Amino acid sequence: MTAETSQTLDRGLRVLKLLADTDHGLTVTELSHKLGVNRTVVYRLLATLEQHALVRRDLGGRARVGLGVLGLGRQVHPLVREAAMPALRALAEDIGATAHLTLVDGAEALAVAVVEPTWTDYHVAYRAGFRHPLERGAAGKAILAARQPSQPTGGEAVDDPGYTLTHGELEAGACGAAAPLLGVTGVEGSVGVVMLADVVPERVGERVKHAAREVAEALR
Repeated sequence: MTAETSQTLDRGLRVLKLLADTDHGLTVTELSHKLGVNRTVVYRLLATLEQHALVRRDLGGRARVGLGVLGLGRQVHPLVREAAMPALRALAEDIGATAHLTLVDGAEALAVAVVEPTWTDYHVAYRAGFRHPLERGAAGKAILAARQPSQPTGGEAVDDPGYTLTHGELEAGACGAAAPLLGVTGVEGSVGVVMLADVVPERVGERVKHAAREVAEALR
């Protein structure tokens, strides 16, 4: 005999699975079509999931997996940090700047792993748990750039948004460079460095991109 199940719970879990399978989120209309239910049902499901931080909606109204999913398992964040640490440590030592892994948490960027270089006389103090708006700082702007790939002269979309450079947006005199994590289902984030400098050295951007690829591979 088939066990009795909850239709609402089943639909909520299907919403999470659908969102986890896309890097760009889904609209209410798209979810309605995929689930085979009307938009009112989808709105209710999203509202409930948002209350538990399992789903978030961006400024364009697209629903995405929320960081509350990570909070379901207490060991998830430590595992994410552990996976990212080798690449972050190598980045910090190579560049001589503080390296970080940053994830999206609602409308904010949340630093979940930070590695400071061991050989420099001074460097920017940057701590895990630091938050800032996505619109400020290299880490958040790199994530936003990944949501809207750039268009070259020929008009063909670019899958790789490259890297983002900023100066003085979060701390006076500090520069930032960050590249987004790409191809990690259900996770939006970036890898970057922050340094005390007037200008980010030319090689830093490509080095940050390489580190972001390494972290993405470790998280897949």
